[in-house]
Amino acid sequence: MTVPPIDPFHAIGISTIAHRMAAEGRDIIHMEFGQPSTGAPREAIAAAHRVLDSDAMGYWESMPLKARIARHYRDSYGVDIQPDQIILTCGASPAFVLALGCCFAPGARVALARPGYVAYRNALRALHLQPVEIACGPDERFQLTAAAVAALDPAPDGLIVASPANPTGTILPAEEMQAIVRVCRARGIRIVSDEIYHGLSYIDPARCILQDDPDALVVNSFSKYFSMAGWRLGWLVVPPALIDAARARMGNLFLTPPSLSQHAGLVAFDCRDELEGHVRTYRHNRDLMLDRLPAMGLHRIAPPDGAFYIYADIGHLTDDSLAFCTRMLADTGIATAPGLDFDPVEGHRFMRFSFAVSTDRVEDALARMAPWFDAAHARRP
Repeated sequence: MTVPPIDPFHAIGISTIAHRMAAEGRDIIHMEFGQPSTGAPREAIAAAHRVLDSDAMGYWESMPLKARIARHYRDSYGVDIQPDQIILTCGASPAFVLALGCCFAPGARVALARPGYVAYRNALRALHLQPVEIACGPDERFQLTAAAVAALDPAPDGLIVASPANPTGTILPAEEMQAIVRVCRARGIRIVSDEIYHGLSYIDPARCILQDDPDALVVNSFSKYFSMAGWRLGWLVVPPALIDAARARMGNLFLTPPSLSQHAGLVAFDCRDELEGHVRTYRHNRDLMLDRLPAMGLHRIAPPDGAFYIYADIGHLTDDSLAFCTRMLADTGIATAPGLDFDPVEGHRFMRFSFAVSTDRVEDALARMAPWFDAAHARRP
């Protein structure tokens, strides 16, 4: 079996250029990655300082944190899971790898939405699984539908669901998610749900897949809502039948997440006032961008129901989103992500902005972009 090819993550390349420009003295606005510009909650940081002074730390799995996460599912979704169903991981990425490794043998076919997070497609390939991409455009609000899953022939072995989604921020309505679950149950399709952006919703709250499918696997993380991307802490929820398989893979592949992060994560769960303040900032940033981008000619935007992204159609300006984003960075100092990362077919005419930065940086970015987009329209024949 040959080693499968993996596409580059182009936003990382954009970010590398941006950091080099910053080192040369340029003022850079980082909108290329989905990471909050805020740090961990203040009380979580204080707890980490206390632990550093009192605990040598080591390989460790926090049972209090697992119990707290289980309580979160009961309180937030009315779902009763046991702490031993929770596998603590070094962020969402290992949780996703564990989920795939527990459920699918090499050669298995796993369906996913296109556009979608670049690592879904590439992690599947790296594990010798076959991505089955479902084209999701504006007519579907860039999201999966039960009809599209039902139309797959043959039925895939698995389905990746993301709500809110990356790069679009779209949220699956409850009735559509329930319909997808019914189709998957009837066709024997295992669901892996990426819920990393839960808590970041600007319409109705996102629904947890476990409310409809207790046999699904759920990936989540402290990176987004909890503003702890650099702490590398996440979790995977597995059904009871997969606990042993998931624990074996976690222990052999990744050992445990950082002890310090687990101590801080436990405290972060109860810092809701501070965290909800971040959500209010994101909501304001979102409103600013939705108000101002159309005046720059960006009228076709995926509905940003949640997360902190704007996925915009720039097909009237370019057929090379990577070159377009690279040029905008050089000219304006604003780093963004090319749509090519998220959609190898249509992504050449899209770009993604992250509005997880401070509001003053959003205002600055909009001021810089307005004349630049005017010039881009003037250049277009």
